[in-house]
Amino acid sequence: MCRDCGCSEANQRAHGHGHDHDHEHSHPHHHHHGPGPWRAPKKALHRITLEESVLARNDRIASENRSWFREHAIHVMNLISSLGSGKTMLLERTAERLRSLNGSPVRLAILTGDQERDFDARRLRAAGAEVKQLNTASACHLDAEMIRKELGGFVRPDLTHLVIENVGNLVCPAAFDLGENEKVALLSTTEGEDKPSKYPLLFHEASLILITKTDLIPHLDWSYEACERHVRSVNSRAPILRISARSGEGMDAWLDFLLSRRA
Repeated sequence: MCRDCGCSEANQRAHGHGHDHDHEHSHPHHHHHGPGPWRAPKKALHRITLEESVLARNDRIASENRSWFREHAIHVMNLISSLGSGKTMLLERTAERLRSLNGSPVRLAILTGDQERDFDARRLRAAGAEVKQLNTASACHLDAEMIRKELGGFVRPDLTHLVIENVGNLVCPAAFDLGENEKVALLSTTEGEDKPSKYPLLFHEASLILITKTDLIPHLDWSYEACERHVRSVNSRAPILRISARSGEGMDAWLDFLLSRRA
């Protein structure tokens, strides 16, 4: 895992310990002197005790979360993207539109993740969303344990939909299963066209890909055709929707997609 972005620390907390495992190491030192090629020492040993995969515990909890969601017929979407791709504004407009629908069958709650502060939760609450902020401190992603703590409390059994707005990051959030039904990938026009090829895991696993901030296209050197080629190089099946939460483009199609999802 990526030490610099906080994953190692998060995983240590998940395991309940730091790096004081019962490892045995042998570090013989061999120095090469004189002419002739260097040869690796024949009896150098490096013995370690293998530990459980850092994702194994997360995956078990994610499976338990998924069973709980299935039992209560809650459809769960995990929204993943880079920082600043427009996840929060999309959810603001979604909450506003759901409020305007008379007799909407959707009972939606949102869990929003950031390392610190609750700016996104405040914005979503002001738009009428039922929302709770999850702060990860040094970790760059939400994990299954964070979601499990909300089940039966904030995430009530009478909900029909849960949207998880993950921490802004294209890498680690894609690797951590939360128990969701599906991942939704957002890619803003301001990021360029090639991110699906450079960060393929998320875009390969996504069941829907939203191209956001389309209102900015006239001001950018950006090509939808090039972007679609990069998406299709890693995912040939997922629908692609062009969205501008600011102008409203694509919002009807997004809402139709949301309303069509059932656990």
